[in-house]
Amino acid sequence: MKNTNNHLQPGLYRHYKGNEYEVLGVARHSETDELVVVYRPCYGERTLWVRPLTMFCETVCINDQNIPRFAYIKD
Repeated sequence: MKNTNNHLQPGLYRHYKGNEYEVLGVARHSETDELVVVYRPCYGERTLWVRPLTMFCETVCINDQNIPRFAYIKD
């Protein structure tokens, strides 16, 4: 995952469940100042979504193995 100093590299990411998502960038919540990732699925209606940066970059435990929730694939 390309995440340095509250910056996430835009590009293609794969969710741990298999679907791919296009990350457009990181934005700041106007009320809480929280950093959120702006992204869209590469399937279906492709509507925009946001998720807290900390949650986007965390790992999940699958079969006793920690893996990234979203793994960077390419630009």
